[in-house]
Amino acid sequence: MNMVRLSWKYLVAKPMNTGLNILLLALGLAIITVLILIQDQFENQMSRDAKGVDLVVGAKGSPLQLILSSVYHIDFPTGNIDLKEAKGVSRNRLVKKTIPLSLGDNYGGYRIVGTNHDYLDLYEVSFASGGAWEKPFEVVLGSAVAEKLNLKVGDTFMGSHGIGSSSHEHDHHDYRVTGVLAPSGKVVDKLILTSLESVWFTHGKEGEHDHDKMENAVAKRGFPETEEDRQITTLLIQYRSPMAAVQLPRFINSRSSLQAASPTFEISRLFELLGVGIKLIKGLAFVIIFIAGLGIFIALYNSLKERRYDLAVMRTIGASKGQLFVHIVLEGIILTSLGAIVGILMGHLFLSFLVMGQEQGALSNISAWIFLKAEVWILVYAITVGVFASLIPALGAYKTDIAKQLTK
Repeated sequence: MNMVRLSWKYLVAKPMNTGLNILLLALGLAIITVLILIQDQFENQMSRDAKGVDLVVGAKGSPLQLILSSVYHIDFPTGNIDLKEAKGVSRNRLVKKTIPLSLGDNYGGYRIVGTNHDYLDLYEVSFASGGAWEKPFEVVLGSAVAEKLNLKVGDTFMGSHGIGSSSHEHDHHDYRVTGVLAPSGKVVDKLILTSLESVWFTHGKEGEHDHDKMENAVAKRGFPETEEDRQITTLLIQYRSPMAAVQLPRFINSRSSLQAASPTFEISRLFELLGVGIKLIKGLAFVIIFIAGLGIFIALYNSLKERRYDLAVMRTIGASKGQLFVHIVLEGIILTSLGAIVGILMGHLFLSFLVMGQEQGALSNISAWIFLKAEVWILVYAITVGVFASLIPALGAYKTDIAKQLTK
């Protein structure tokens, strides 16, 4: 006697009840699936992009905003800082390396970041074509930028003022693409990288747009040599020793007009704040799953009352008590297994709609169709719910009195 097939036939015989129980369970599991996918990929992405950056120094303001704008490029900068002050910080004995950044322009919504070649080394990039910039207004494109904007080595474009895509163009000088980065899964995939001098000349005086000046070499490491009063947006710092983590932020925050923020600390604080909301949503999902489990129990219990005669007949033709017990438990397992599969697929489908069109921002690097090991535990959890929901009805089937039921 094939118990799996028999259990399936009984479920199919009541499609409305079966479908409702599967859908209710699937909704709860879909919510958990979405949360697992977002939390895992978001945390991994944050850790990957902040690797090698111990401290960020910028203008006074929100430390979290400073980190989000300078490391992850998903917020507006807190302002600019004086180049001389930035150089002073870089000469501190506790500092191993500094990488200056200048922000403020975009092309097609993708940020143009003025920096030096140390920024390329920080993310250990490789080139799909071309190479790094050598002169002002030469740029390197992240892989996502090149693909989305259909640009290649040798192409030119005009940058626009501001972080957002709806801003006016700079009409002084074109940027020329010298290299395209290979995909890395890091923040550089969605950036347009150039020299600090390019950003300065774009926002500088009219005389700085002299074409002769555009043939000069740019600073590939450290800061450009200049006698003029210049500004940058932020400074990425690597510590020389663990002692710097204690002393340097306090020194900068208390004895200068600058602000120092730790990516590790600020992102941990962000995850802590987000964790409260995630726990509430997970709580709601578990309530839905509990209701679904209760629904499965009621459906099986009511079904047992209607099928006592059928179960008695099964006993008379050779089915054991154990087989009847397994038969009812299998119904619960089949119901919850289908609910888990449907729920996981619904979670991935919902996430794909959520990230659709998110070319930039916190959700832009999240893939909806990555399957994690944790999702196997969703299936295990669902089957466990099915087993527990079917235990009491299964015991009722086990104790079926053949003579009494056939007499009725």
